[in-house]
Amino acid sequence: MAASRDQREAEEGNGTDGRRGSSGVEVVFPPEPSVPAPLCPHGPTLLFVKVNQGKEEPRRFYACSACRDRKDCGFFQWEDEKLSEARLAAREAHNRRCRPPFTRSQCVERYLKFLELPLSERKFCQRCQQLLLPDDWWEHREHQVMGDVSVAQLKRPSQLLCPLQNKKTNAQYLFADRTCQFLMDLLSTLGFRRVLCVGTPRLHELIRLKASDDTKSHIKSLLLDIDFRYSQFYIEDSFCHYNMFNHHFFDGKAALEECRAFLQEDKGDGVIMVTDPPFGGLVEPLAVTFKKLIALWKEGQNQGDSCRELPIFWIFPYFFESRICQFFPNFCMLDYQVDYENHAQYKHGKTGRRQSPVRIFTNIPPSKIILPTEEGYRFCPLCQRCVSLENRHCEHCNSCTSKDGRKWNHCFLCKKCVKPSWIHCSVCDRCAVPYHSCEGPGDGCFVCGALGHKRTTCPNISSKREHKAVRKEKQRKRKKMKLANAKGQCVNHPPAPRRKERRQGAHQCPGS
Repeated sequence: MAASRDQREAEEGNGTDGRRGSSGVEVVFPPEPSVPAPLCPHGPTLLFVKVNQGKEEPRRFYACSACRDRKDCGFFQWEDEKLSEARLAAREAHNRRCRPPFTRSQCVERYLKFLELPLSERKFCQRCQQLLLPDDWWEHREHQVMGDVSVAQLKRPSQLLCPLQNKKTNAQYLFADRTCQFLMDLLSTLGFRRVLCVGTPRLHELIRLKASDDTKSHIKSLLLDIDFRYSQFYIEDSFCHYNMFNHHFFDGKAALEECRAFLQEDKGDGVIMVTDPPFGGLVEPLAVTFKKLIALWKEGQNQGDSCRELPIFWIFPYFFESRICQFFPNFCMLDYQVDYENHAQYKHGKTGRRQSPVRIFTNIPPSKIILPTEEGYRFCPLCQRCVSLENRHCEHCNSCTSKDGRKWNHCFLCKKCVKPSWIHCSVCDRCAVPYHSCEGPGDGCFVCGALGHKRTTCPNISSKREHKAVRKEKQRKRKKMKLANAKGQCVNHPPAPRRKERRQGAHQCPGS
């Protein structure tokens, strides 16, 4: 299992994120779009191009920005396709049907009315994931309804709502308590007064809880999230329905202005952006969105402050380091392993830490960030930063080189440190997992061996599948004939009897 995990991470580390690496599809950002992108239920779509290994001119198309799987959002349109009025009207009707049941102002109005209800009348429909007012009870009478919803529960909506665990779209893997508390303490220690939470609902509610319980805490928070269900629990100045893959505010200009005011308060001082995108998302659209948020923050700066940067914590798997640093060269990766409460692999277990691959990428100098010693981190005086306990300083690389929390070994042939399970391959002239293929993803196609494409886009893959199907059919027939001969039956004999009957008649001739 270790070898396959290392191989998967090595492939992912080559920048093969999302649609770009798995199907030969890349996202396109025209410098000056001639026409606005068409809309799907998740806002403006993105423009993609499918690479065809030069056989024909690549054709560009629009698809959903948030959903990589067509079964989650089936939007598809060629860039040069002309749609009829009927199709455009049908699309608009579909987008309207997919909108939340209530507008943002209606949600705020309902929430304030819900707070005024006595405890016995505060109900929550677990099937519809909706706070219920008395007028809604009859409509939800046959649903599973939870009563006596307290104010404390309203302050922790991430515990009241069922997480959406589609890792490609929503991926609501919520921070574990220890990670949330670490982030809270770190933000307070660094002196931040405002936190823009982009897709981090658990951190947002913890900040608000601490602010309400502790009068000395002056940290404010604004949550931007694609899950509209959170709009039931927050007023306008604390939540915006937002798609981080296309920088789309679902509630229009009012929500955009709310975000702008939050970022530019106190001339932009004391604010940080913390984001935890779905791990199956594309890095490039996220980077484009985050740069737009940075530009929004810079609008309130003086001309003399142009060299300042918006502090950012981008939480993402470590094997995307090269891709993230491609768009943000000044980012560094911290050794802190982020844990999730509702993820089986990315959290502490009874046997200890399971080596979560999730890290924090930031433009804050790592020397300013102290990681908790009680969780297994130490300070490296040579690197001037905190590292995991097993991450040892390599005198040849002059750095603490481990990325995954294990002790890495230095390869003098590769002139760098590699994972402990890797060995140097004389054929590939590089370190790789022991059971790798020397004609693997880095060298070409698994199917035909050509260097111009990968297995998923191989033109010969259909014939290979046909040959495989023929082989399987022949094996099935041979197996059937052997079974028939062993029992003295012909090949066209009716289906074999049940197991008990076969045991009873194992030594009997057919028809006896």
